Amino acid sequence: MPAENAPGAGNLDDDDYPAYTMGRAAAALGITPAFLRAVGGTGLITPLRSEGGHRRYSRRQLRIAARARELVDQGTPVEAACRIVALEDQLEDALRLNREMRRELDGRDANT
Repeated sequence: MPAENAPGAGNLDDDDYPAYTMGRAAAALGITPAFLRAVGGTGLITPLRSEGGHRRYSRRQLRIAARARELVDQGTPVEAACRIVALEDQLEDALRLNREMRRELDGRDANT
């Protein structure tokens, strides 16, 4: 069966598709599985569980964990790093929403 017709193959382009096992995720980031568990323990990321109970991570979650690791490598405690990353994410969402609302308002002004 060609790869593009394989079940779930289209999901691999999805940033939120949990394609990585804990071992592969840790290896891809150059971190330990313990670090992924610690980041998950803070609630920063919540891996999907396979039917067998194994943790599975998405590319988006890997980027978040990598950012937390960056802060930890700079001397920030894990819990603080996770809080910083969560706040950065909230700020990014707020800025995006603000831009969308401004575009909408600008569009209304142009039509009046």
